[in-house]
Amino acid sequence: MKTKPKVIVFSGYGLNCEAETKFAFEEAGGKADIVHINDVIADPKMLLKYQILAMPGGFSYGDDTGSGKAYGNRLNNHLGPILTEFLKRDTLVIGICNGFQILTAAGILPGALTYNESARYMVRWVDLKIEGNSPWTKNLKTISVPIAHGEGKYVPREDGQVNIAFKYTEGAMCEYQHLPMNPNGSAQDIAGVISADGRILGMMPHPERGMFFHQRPDWQVQKETFKNKGKKLPMYGDGFALFKNAISYYNKKVTK
Repeated sequence: MKTKPKVIVFSGYGLNCEAETKFAFEEAGGKADIVHINDVIADPKMLLKYQILAMPGGFSYGDDTGSGKAYGNRLNNHLGPILTEFLKRDTLVIGICNGFQILTAAGILPGALTYNESARYMVRWVDLKIEGNSPWTKNLKTISVPIAHGEGKYVPREDGQVNIAFKYTEGAMCEYQHLPMNPNGSAQDIAGVISADGRILGMMPHPERGMFFHQRPDWQVQKETFKNKGKKLPMYGDGFALFKNAISYYNKKVTK
């Protein structure tokens, strides 16, 4: 029996998308554990049992000192060495929404996330164009997934160096919702970034909330389109592909 890739999904102090993230990885064929950061701090070596680390969305520490900053500091202060060891291996990391903010605050990914230009918390669907090369986005060109954030405006670091994973683009969601493509004023329309080797991904949109086709706001319209063309309605949405890619990355290594 083939061993399933193991995923650790961090929790604690206001992260609140652990269950959806765990479900997404297991639906894609992995084995995921939700682990409180304090339990990892108590036994740092446990991190080395996993191939994938997921930092899910939420409102860690109530965003009181800025989104992701307090949690990012906790990672650096208590888990810095073991995270460095984890990242040196052939591992994958994803930070979603607040998780992305945590990764930037911890210096694992460059740049920073700040308040949306609208100064409002935004909840809607967006269209993304894939940029760069990453195991997470293999064979993908565009995807549509939801956002839910108040501090999603990406600001690159001063030298401007950034490896872009996703850019907001004009697509089906913009057309259906009659909304602009860039929901928060991010520089260069950046919705997500990757590490230089592509293994670490940070993104503001929530792929775990776009796992199934019927979660799309336009799915009833699409349903009729598929019916008229004599095609079966897809089961999965665009968000599922990211998790499937991550699990396939390890499955292919096992079968080689």
